[in-house]
Amino acid sequence: MRLLLVEDDNHVAGALSAILSRHGFQVTHARSGEEALKALLPAGGPPFGVVLLDLGLPDQDGYEVCGKIRARTSVPVIMVTARADVRSRIHGLNLGADDYVVKPYDTGELLARIHAVARRNQPGDPEGAATPAPGALVIGAVQVELPTRRVSVDGEVVALTRKEFDLLALLVQRPGVVFRREQIISEVWRTSWEGTGRTLEVHVASLRSKLRRPALIETVRGVGYRLVDPGA
Repeated sequence: MRLLLVEDDNHVAGALSAILSRHGFQVTHARSGEEALKALLPAGGPPFGVVLLDLGLPDQDGYEVCGKIRARTSVPVIMVTARADVRSRIHGLNLGADDYVVKPYDTGELLARIHAVARRNQPGDPEGAATPAPGALVIGAVQVELPTRRVSVDGEVVALTRKEFDLLALLVQRPGVVFRREQIISEVWRTSWEGTGRTLEVHVASLRSKLRRPALIETVRGVGYRLVDPGA
């Protein structure tokens, strides 16, 4: 698979390119947004399977580059950035990114996410298979549409409160990753842990019930919670 790596740090790009090459990817390195957009112009060869897009580029903001990429092509885009807050992730997904990986990341997780978005972009789904909405994240039978804040299970829309959705959105963007209770409270409720722990437990219990998937959100004793991908 051809992969376009958009990263202005040559040291980071070199190390990551070496890892990706060992896993069978043909990596093209672009150091700026302009280089990335030029690389995506039709050249007669096989198209790129995935774009890894760093947001901190020297010539233009990565969000702007993502919007331009999406206007030109449907190639999957994974944003790779140190911006960890939920609003930044939602903004990126609203612009058409297919996934959002926060630095520092585990290389194995990054590779899994690359393969996942590439699979979702392959044509020829089985007849009758459900087609995820643009920008949707799919975990088993659960589909989460971040731009519209819409959640469905087996095609049936599930009504969530604002905080229930924010909590699910945080977990679903990094399946398998354990989020500390303090981290969840900070990102979803924008406050400190003290006095809010019971609220978190209630929201997790409510999500498990509404999604009819009690095992989807796993409690990691003494640490926090993680979202379990049944297909992983």
